[in-house]
Amino acid sequence: MDADLNWLFARQRFGMHPGLTRVRALLSRVGNPQRAFGVVLVGGTNGKGSTAAVLAAMLQADGRRTALFTSPHLTRFNERFRVNGQELPESEVAAALARLRPHAEATDATFFEIVTALGALLFAEAGAEVAVMEVGLGGRLDSTNALDPVLSVITNVGLDHTAVLGDTVEAIATEKAGILRSGLPAVTGVVGGLLPILRATGAGVWALGEELHPQTRSLGWRGAEVDLELPAGSVAFQTPLLGTHGARNAALAAAAALRLGVSPAAVQQGAAAATWPGRLEVLPWRGGRILLDGAHNPDGARALAAALVDLQVRPLPLIFGVAEDKAVAEVVRALRPHASRVILTRAVLSPRAAHPDTLAPHFAEVPVTLTDSPQEALAVLEAYSAPLALVCGSLYLIGEVRPLLLGHSGEGRERWQ
Repeated sequence: MDADLNWLFARQRFGMHPGLTRVRALLSRVGNPQRAFGVVLVGGTNGKGSTAAVLAAMLQADGRRTALFTSPHLTRFNERFRVNGQELPESEVAAALARLRPHAEATDATFFEIVTALGALLFAEAGAEVAVMEVGLGGRLDSTNALDPVLSVITNVGLDHTAVLGDTVEAIATEKAGILRSGLPAVTGVVGGLLPILRATGAGVWALGEELHPQTRSLGWRGAEVDLELPAGSVAFQTPLLGTHGARNAALAAAAALRLGVSPAAVQQGAAAATWPGRLEVLPWRGGRILLDGAHNPDGARALAAALVDLQVRPLPLIFGVAEDKAVAEVVRALRPHASRVILTRAVLSPRAAHPDTLAPHFAEVPVTLTDSPQEALAVLEAYSAPLALVCGSLYLIGEVRPLLLGHSGEGRERWQ
């Protein structure tokens, strides 16, 4: 597998080339495996992964053999491919990638196009009945959109990846609306003036605050209780996802599940069982706890800050690192009031990571320590003996910190996507 994975990861450097021609050609060459199962597409600026994970857990609880495709992975490549909650074995992923490689080379497919086709091939061979597919970037021209969904989810729309998707929320909403299909169901957390952009596609959109009415009650570190009213009835459930946005994402997943015919009992069971690593995830470390969150854009940072308030967390030590192309000033503006001191670092495997020196001026009013790696950052943190600390920013940073906390080995390959 190493040779094929090294070849695949090297293709990250060729960048992203939006469009569906190559991925459709690639899927056709391997027999269009995506036609063997139903597809749910989950797009949005933030919350895609957690919403997809909760929805997959609900479908599984309903007795359906359910696949889950997510990106990026945190630590291991095969995290991207799960069936009934289990990562597919490396041997299966390796065998499928080896078969896919000559077709990918013949079509000049990009990294994410290959990964999407690989997921379709794996899920078909695993006998999946339905696959919940997290959209990579945007929607209209994302390679996952080569798959025909039976239902689509758009969690929200915010400013991120503006160089590719456009520099207004209206432009980004238009791109994300590309995963909707006329006459087919959809659920969304998009509100206000952007909602007509989604409805113009002709999809049967149910939106939070209009057709969908969730009432949430925080359970603190245990998550939240959610009462959801929708045209098809109502359902009440508990979710371990933290923060108001976690409960909101779980509500969207529940609405999607109910529209797919999942029973209320399975919605409750799946919601209670679903977790999502690296997003408001609490791990024990050195007698205390560390909160991990991949908040890397302004909306994500504001959601994290709101969750810290909800959890009654006082200012705490913060390990922070982010990609250099992000809106760092806005991200830091949301997080700075919650930091007692800051340890700046970078994901060493990510060439896009901002150097800690460039981040320091954004934390002018907080004590700052600069480090060159996640290992060094954790060593500095350990000296503080804090009962609770926060690591946030780039998901690639989370992906390097998490195995250090768990005593696992990392993947060691350069990360771009």
